[in-house]
Amino acid sequence: MKNKNEIKISYEPEADVLMWEITNKPINFAKEVGNVIVHFTKNNMPVLIEVLEASKFLAKAKNLVKKNEISIRKFAVINNR
Repeated sequence: MKNKNEIKISYEPEADVLMWEITNKPINFAKEVGNVIVHFTKNNMPVLIEVLEASKFLAKAKNLVKKNEISIRKFAVINNR
């Protein structure tokens, strides 16, 4: 049996858009902040998140993770002395 509220993530390579469907409730309006568009129900519940220029976003996210891993490792070494 498929869950009605199953979260779905998809990518549209031609448009370079990453889409994260949180719920299947009807969309009433959307708000755009930079390269992110969040679609909401009439009760302000997020339904769908779109990341425009997703490849750039994911590259930046990857770099942040690498930097944080290094910081976390340094922190762990310093605190284990």
